[in-house]
Amino acid sequence: MLAGSSFTHLCRARDLLREVHDQPVSIRCVAREAAMSPFHFIRQFAAIFGETPHQFRIRARLERAKHLLALSDYSVTDVCMEVGFSSLGSFSTLFAHRFGSAPSEYRRQLRSLMTVPGILPAVLEPGCLSLMARAFAILEKHPRPVLAPSE
Repeated sequence: MLAGSSFTHLCRARDLLREVHDQPVSIRCVAREAAMSPFHFIRQFAAIFGETPHQFRIRARLERAKHLLALSDYSVTDVCMEVGFSSLGSFSTLFAHRFGSAPSEYRRQLRSLMTVPGILPAVLEPGCLSLMARAFAILEKHPRPVLAPSE
């Protein structure tokens, strides 16, 4: 079982990994912030968050890139550098692999869906959020009875 303070340290480390820094932050440095050895930190992080710190950092950077491509006028190269990648080729390849289209094509497709500049269309709202909202609305109308534990 993970202690509350360890969970708090892991959450802070996750936030540190999410941030874009001028210099890359090493796993050793992040593990030190979490008060763990690097190997223990990687194991605990993966067990709690379902992905390694490296996978999390890449995913966070790519999600930020999607946001910048959708709502900013930065060039793809500027977005690449802004989110912490140093190679445009690596960034474009990872982006295309993860999201199914190159960054410039993603921007073109997304902008064709936008009716008001700077506001994402509702179609891009994560489906899980709309499903959760409907489920909670149903539960509020028809609460389930609480069953007594059987002996």
